Amino acid sequence: MSARDSDWDGVRLHVVTGKGGTGKTTVAASLALALAAGGRKVLLVEVEGRQGIAQIFDLPPLPYEERKIAVAPGGGDVYALAIDPEEAMLEYLEMFYGMRRAGRMLTKMGVLDFVTTIAPGFRDVLVTGKTSEAVRRRGKNGKRLYDAVVLDAPPTGRIARFLNVTSEVAGLARVGPIKNHADLVRGVMASPETAVHFVTLLEEMPVQETLDGITELRAAGLPPGGIFINMVRPALLPETCLRAARQGRFDVGELALGLKAAGLADGPADATAVAEALGAEVAEHARRTELEARERGTLEKAGRHRYELQLLADGVDLAGLYELAETMNNQGAA
Repeated sequence: MSARDSDWDGVRLHVVTGKGGTGKTTVAASLALALAAGGRKVLLVEVEGRQGIAQIFDLPPLPYEERKIAVAPGGGDVYALAIDPEEAMLEYLEMFYGMRRAGRMLTKMGVLDFVTTIAPGFRDVLVTGKTSEAVRRRGKNGKRLYDAVVLDAPPTGRIARFLNVTSEVAGLARVGPIKNHADLVRGVMASPETAVHFVTLLEEMPVQETLDGITELRAAGLPPGGIFINMVRPALLPETCLRAARQGRFDVGELALGLKAAGLADGPADATAVAEALGAEVAEHARRTELEARERGTLEKAGRHRYELQLLADGVDLAGLYELAETMNNQGAA
């Protein structure tokens, strides 16, 4: 990669996880655009079978192949891959045993479901293995084919287990190709070229899951990355006003007089009713900003780089992804 002002120089695999509802896929897609900015080639990988990448880029469902889906600012390219575990198993059988045709018969018989019931970690090895292969792959010129790979990973609650593939297949194979493959994948996942980023909201439950996830990664010897605080809403009122509302000193009567003087209310009774309703909104806004400030302080204790991504007023669309990508670049996330 060419030099640029980023907190993650040297990282080639960016794993993105987060509690459900935090906008994990949105952040992964935006990060891919941010990393590709300026002429780079980035692969965005999905492993959960939800076709979330296709939906967010407004595309038809993605096949099991790498294809270009977007052009990043400055001319970079974003490719996408939706990993199908059965197709990944066929590649695995062909790579290690030369039995792709037999593998197709096995998938028809439901052998993949049988094997992954006995050893659930084997499915994770297949999809993480495909991802790590993309990270290592080189073109004819000997250079890495992709400057970076972004993995839209499972939720925070199972991210350590998903990435810790060596222990997950220990009961299935202690020697042989499966064990060797798992060790190779583990080597990529635990290397300095990998960073596992967390997506959260400024709310108690996702913040706590983020902290727990970072702790689990460290215990497993896996590399925690940054924290992306998503859907951040701006403070709509000055701090003096918010402080007064928190302390019960917000003057509704003064607000009613102001509404009446500005011609925004029909008579004293209407002005009072409107002022009381607005006062309740101000109090709620003050409580929310206080909660968010507390959660920011909690996240700060994790000692990781933090990035704040604005709430998109018009919802998540392609323009919104580019907007978030620009924010990431400006904050040094890519």
